This record gives sequence, C-alpha cells and structure tokens, in this order.
Amino acid sequence: MTDPALVERLAGVRDGIADAARRAGRPVEEITTVVVTKFQPVSLVRELVQLGVRDFGESRHQEAQAKAADLGGSDIRWHFVGQLQGKKARQVRAYSSVIHSVDRESLVTALGAPVGAAEGANADNGVKVDCFVQVNLTDDPARGGVSIANLAQLVERVLESDGLTLLGLMAVAPLGAEPRRSFAMVSELGAQMRQIAPDARYLSMGMSQDYAAAIAEGATHLRIGTAITGNRPAPVNLKTS
Repeated sequence: MTDPALVERLAGVRDGIADAARRAGRPVEEITTVVVTKFQPVSLVRELVQLGVRDFGESRHQEAQAKAADLGGSDIRWHFVGQLQGKKARQVRAYSSVIHSVDRESLVTALGAPVGAAEGANADNGVKVDCFVQVNLTDDPARGGVSIANLAQLVERVLESDGLTLLGLMAVAPLGAEPRRSFAMVSELGAQMRQIAPDARYLSMGMSQDYAAAIAEGATHLRIGTAITGNRPAPVNLKTS
C-alpha cells in the first residue's frame, strides 16, 4: 500500500511546480522533476514509480548501482547527481541516463572512454550518455563544479568527447545567497554557452527549498529530495562515490 503522506507530498510539489511555471509563463511540460532518493529504500522508489515518477536521482555509486539492478526492467531514468570519482565513471555510466556533475576534464576523459558491452546498457555500440556540466558559483574550489573562468574550456572538451552528449549546465545555489540571483547567473552562463554548444539548452538547478526561483529563471530539470520523499533515514554503511 502506498504511503498516504508520500502521495500528499508528491502532489504538493507537483502543484507547486505547476504554479511556479504558470507564474513564469512557461509550460510545465518542459520541466523534468528528478526525485532524489539518496539513502531512501528501494521500496520507496517502487512506490514513486507506481505514482508515475520515472526520473530518479542518486549521488552515491554503490547505492545507485544496487537500486538500478534491483529495479532492472523498469522504465526508470537514473540521474547521477553527486560528485563522481574518475575511477567510478565507467560503472556509473553503465546504468545512468543522465550525469549531472561533470566538472573536470579528467572526468570527461574517463566517461568518454570505450566501455565493454558487458559493463552496462549504455556501454556498447558507441551509445552516448547525456550530461550536464556543473558550474561552481562560489570562490571555494572545494565545492563541486568547474569555475566560471574555466567553464568554456570544459564545455568544449565535452563537445569533443565520443561518449557524452551535453545537455546544458547544472548548479547549486550557494548557502546564504539569494537563490534567484544565483539561478539568473546560471541562465546567463547557459546563454553564453550556447554560442559554442547551440543544442545545450537545458538547466539543472533548483531543489526542495528553492525550485520556484529556479523555474522563474528557466530551470528545465529540478532535483528534489526531502520535499517529496520526507526526511532521510540514517545512511547505510556504503562508501561514497
């Protein structure tokens, strides 16, 4: 039986997205909601599938890989939204439909490397994987994302890759910053990027607390976790990606 609280939270977020899209004069159909299920059990993912959700986000490879294997055969699109180690790139590419966190040239190289057919559904016959370049909106190099100064160079590197298709930019609004101003900056960077990558028209930005501001500034992919799934349970003992 589906949890009534989950049904209510999902409906509330869907209504909020529709309202924000209407205020922005945008069709809600152009906005993809990626439900982030980090630390959540696979049973919750199954409930969300029954409620019509098809796009799920994970940020730890071992957890994501296990869920993808458990739910094999479902028409689920797995989005990898966390920081990604180069040594895990081939494995993540194997089950991911979209990788949101490409942030350095060495990762582009790792993701674009030839992969054997046995390593996953996206691995054989030259199949490309969709990706976003993550841009760092802060001055802290420890945070995920490429610096704005190096963004164009990384975009060009992705365009040269045989294994990746560039969808656009991904960003997280910095803590303490006004979200809409941050998202407006990403939208402007996206417009600049399209001078060299005309088809990269998508923007992955906006989470549980700020998705309305992201929609107002052109977000096409929202990464929403607790507003839909509820509070995360205690993390299982898995190594991070």
